[in-house]
This record gives sequence, structure tokens and C-alpha cells, in this order.
Amino acid sequence: MVNPAALEADVDGALATEKLDGTCCYVTVYKGRPYLWARLDRKPTKQAEKRFRKYQHSHKSGKGFTWNVEEDFKTVPEAWIPAHRVQHHNGHPVPDEHGHIPGWVPVEADNKQYCWHSSVVDYDIGVALVLRSETNNEDLLEMATVPLANLQEQTLELIGTNVNGNPYGLGCKKRPVHCLVPHGSFRIQNPPPVDFQQLCSWFQESPEGQVEGVVWHCDDGTLMKVHRHHLGLRWPDGDTFLASRAVVIRVDGTEDEYDNSKDLFTCLSRLNGHHFSRLQDIHYDL
Repeated sequence: MVNPAALEADVDGALATEKLDGTCCYVTVYKGRPYLWARLDRKPTKQAEKRFRKYQHSHKSGKGFTWNVEEDFKTVPEAWIPAHRVQHHNGHPVPDEHGHIPGWVPVEADNKQYCWHSSVVDYDIGVALVLRSETNNEDLLEMATVPLANLQEQTLELIGTNVNGNPYGLGCKKRPVHCLVPHGSFRIQNPPPVDFQQLCSWFQESPEGQVEGVVWHCDDGTLMKVHRHHLGLRWPDGDTFLASRAVVIRVDGTEDEYDNSKDLFTCLSRLNGHHFSRLQDIHYDL
């Protein structure tokens, strides 16, 4: 059955895009310039989590549980900020129904915990490595350097070799490849009707259906999502649609411009203008 909220938002007339399997990021200002931020949810301490689970069990819901945000949650880095959709009460962010407070931390170039995030940004020249559809040919992908200023206040998905088991087959351990994809970038050209049976068939039988899920962007701003797991389907299941798409490299600039002779920007700049018949075929020499 289709969620009534989806019908109210006219999901059938919405723009359908590919849901990507990576980790969520955000671009906003830090230290006076555009920065990449990694997703970091504030989570409760063990004792608070225990109280919350007990309350959930007895009330069949987490609604009405009283949190003490200052004491019940693990500490986060000083620069942490809550996500836009987080509600506030008395100046404090309010946890969601799972007991988490979604938020972001800035990705510093030398932070080992976020090394794959930092591999796709060069703060010295203010650019990010972005995968998107080419302007004049929606069927062709381009992996391009984009000014971080052009991505400000956008959320993006980091995908690649060391993210979520690499369902898109990007790079390899010795020569990892990562990139950012702005959310809603890849339009599904022939989306299925919003119907359980037809969605199941589309995911299993259509080449375009070899995706993790679908996000519908409704005219009123509502986002509706369906994931293969919601339908009891495997992911990944063979080659993915994104991995099979043709791509051109658009990383210009000289090696002197980039930080390090072995970084991803430098390696890809040597392939500037090169076409690969499949995204998963991108390879470079160190």
C-alpha cells in the first residue's frame, strides 16, 4: 500500500532519481570558506540508551520520552552542528524517534577518520571531485572538479572504493577512487509506477532498476524513498546500473596546482578528457 502522505504529495507526478549507496555529506562554510562536512549523529550514552529502549518497549514508541540533552548524549567535536531538519527546544537540539541527533562535522585535510572524504576535496584551490551527468548529454557521466562554492548548502553522497563495500566497483585497494554525487543528480528516465508489484518487477528486470533505491522529489518539496530492502530484494545484486554507465574525466589543472603528486586530483588530471565505457573501468597509474 502506498503511504497516504505520498499520494497527497502527488508522488506519481514527481521527479524520480536514483538513491545512491554511500555516506551522506554536506557543504557549508567553516573558517570563512566552503568546507565539506561528514555526517555524524549524536548518540546517547549507554545508560541513556538503556532507559530509552526500556521506555520504547513499554510504550511501544519513543514518543514522550524525556531526554536531558546535556547529560544523556556522548560528546561530539566542538565544530559539530545539527542538521537543518533537527528541531530545537529551549536552545537544545531534540533527538529524533530513534534517539539520535543527526548532524555534521567539518572534514579537515589531516583527519584520518575522514581520509576518504578529504581525498575528494582540495581546500587550497577550493574544489571538490564530483560525479554528475554531462550538461549536453544526460546519458554520459562526467567526473569533474567543481568549485566548493558552487556546492554550498547542498547535501551529497560520497561513493567509492572504501565506502559501504563499494557496490559501484570504483577503483581498487592500491588505487582507490572516491567522488561526491549531489543528491537528486541522476534522473531515472523510465521510472516504474508507484506500485509494489511493478516496483519489484522493475528492480529485478530493468537494467535501470539495478539501483539501491528510488527517491521521488515531489512538487511540494516532499521526498519519498523506496529501498530494495523494503521490498525484500537483495542489494547489490550483480552489476549496478551506475557502474555500467560511460564516463569522461574532466579534471584539468597542472600537477603543481594540486597538493601531492600521488593524490586523486593529480592522478585524474593526467586522464583529463579520457573516456571510459563504464564507470567501474576508471583506473590510473601512480
